[in-house]
Amino acid sequence: MCRPGSRRDLGQGVDRRHRQRRPLDHESPERHRAVKTRTMAEQLQNMFLWLAYGDLNVELAQLRDEGKQVTPALEAEFATLLKLDHEELFSPATQRKAGTLLDETAALPVSDDFPYDEPSDLESLRDRRPDGPRAYRRPLSDRSVSERIHGGWLGRCIGCFLGKAAEGVRTDRFWPFLKDTGQWPLSGYIRYGVDGKLARKYPDITALRWSDQLEYMPVDDDTNYTTASLLMLRKYGPAFSPADVAQFWLENIPTLAAFTAERVAYRNFMLHVQPPHSASYRNPYREWIGAQIRADAYGYVNIGSPERAAEFAWRDACISHVKNGIYGAMFMAALIAGAPYCENIPELIEAGLAEIPARCRLAAHLGEALEWYRQGITYDEAVARIHATWDEYDFHHWCHTIPNAVICITALLWGGNDFGSSICKAVQPGFDTDCNGATVGSIMGMRLGIAGIAPAWSARLNDTLHTSLAGFNVVKISRIADETLGLMEQKSDS
Repeated sequence: MCRPGSRRDLGQGVDRRHRQRRPLDHESPERHRAVKTRTMAEQLQNMFLWLAYGDLNVELAQLRDEGKQVTPALEAEFATLLKLDHEELFSPATQRKAGTLLDETAALPVSDDFPYDEPSDLESLRDRRPDGPRAYRRPLSDRSVSERIHGGWLGRCIGCFLGKAAEGVRTDRFWPFLKDTGQWPLSGYIRYGVDGKLARKYPDITALRWSDQLEYMPVDDDTNYTTASLLMLRKYGPAFSPADVAQFWLENIPTLAAFTAERVAYRNFMLHVQPPHSASYRNPYREWIGAQIRADAYGYVNIGSPERAAEFAWRDACISHVKNGIYGAMFMAALIAGAPYCENIPELIEAGLAEIPARCRLAAHLGEALEWYRQGITYDEAVARIHATWDEYDFHHWCHTIPNAVICITALLWGGNDFGSSICKAVQPGFDTDCNGATVGSIMGMRLGIAGIAPAWSARLNDTLHTSLAGFNVVKISRIADETLGLMEQKSDS
C-alpha cells in the first residue's frame, strides 16, 4: 500500500510546485537559516494530520465517485484552496477553513440519478445483498483445515513479497523492464539486479535490487494488519466490537505504520471521534484499499462461513472506511472463507458478491470482470480494459478499493487454479501490487492448501515474517498459522 512521503507520492495528488527546495549556496546565512527552518517545519507537518493538497484533490474525486452533488461553486472553493502556497495552506486559519469545507461536503446529498444504493451500516447493506450460500455445511478434516490456514498465511506473505518491490512502479516502466530482462510474462520472483545497458536504461527499477537478497518477508502494512487482526481476536474474542479494533490499534500499531485512511482514523480516535464516525470525519481516503487488506484473518478464522467472515471484516472496516471501502473488505473475507469449498473460481466470486449490496459500484465492476471471463476474452485484454477504465497515474485510482479488487478477481479467473500463475497475474497489471499479490496469495493458499504452493515460492521466505508489532517483530509464518488454528479451536469450544 502507498506510503506517505515516499518517492511515489511526488506529483501524485501533491502539487509539484510545493516540493521542498534546497537553499542555494550563494544565499545569505540569514536566508539559509530561514529556508532551513521552514523546511524542517514542513517535514514535521504530517499530511494526514493536516489537510494538504492531496487530501483536497482526493476529496473532490471521492465526492464525484459517491454521486454527491458537486456544484461549480463548490469546485471553486476547492480550487481557491489548491492555489494557495504551502505556508498559506498550512496556516491555522486556512486549515480551519479546509476542515469546515470537508464537513460541509460530508452533508452533501446524493444526486437523484445516481444508480447505486450504498449503505455502510451492516443491517442495511445485508438487506441489499443477493442470495448466497452464507455458510458451507461440508466439513473439512482437521488436517485439511490446518493445511489451508498455513497455506493462507504463507500465500499472503509470498504474494506480498512478490508485489512489494514493484509497488509504485508504473507499467510504462515495469512492463518494458520485464520484457527486456526475459521475465515477461511474470512467472516467478522478479529479478531486479541487472547490469550494463539495462541498468542504465532502468536506474529507477534496478534500485530495487535490495529485494533480490532478502530471505524473509519484510515489514509491510499488508502483513502487519493481518497479524494485528489475529492478535486483536486473541485479546477480545469473536464478539469483538469496532471500538475494540480502534483500541487495539492505539495500543499496538505505531502511528507512522498506518497510512491514508488508517492514519486519518488514528487521528480521529485521538480526537475522541468514535467509530463509525471515525471513518467519515475529514477522511478523503474512505474508499481506498486499506480495509480490504485487513480482511484476511477474518476469513481464516471463519473458514466455511463467508457471511460470518464478512461480518467480522465489517466490524474492522467500519472504523476507517465507508461504502465500497467496507464492501471490498467483506468481499475478500468471504472469498477467503469460501475458497476451500467452491468448485471453481466463478462460483467463489459469486459467493463473495452475495455478501455485499447488489447495487454498489464494487459489485458492478466485479460483475463486469466476471462477464469478461465468461465471454472468453484473454487475460491481456482484461488488463487492457482495467487500464482503460482507471488511470494508474491518478493516485486516487491507484490506491482505490475497486480497481484493485477487479485486478484480484482477474488474476483468480485467469490464473488457472494455480498459485504461482494467480499471484503473478495479480502483480503484473500494476496498481497496488503488494496488496493485490497478498490478497490473491491468501485466497489461493486457502483454496489449495500449503501443498499447492511450490517450493520455488515458499523457500525464499524461510518461514519468516517481520512485523511492526511488539512480540511479533520476527515470527515464524508457521507459528502464526498455528496461533490462528488455536483461536479457531477456542471459538469452537466456546
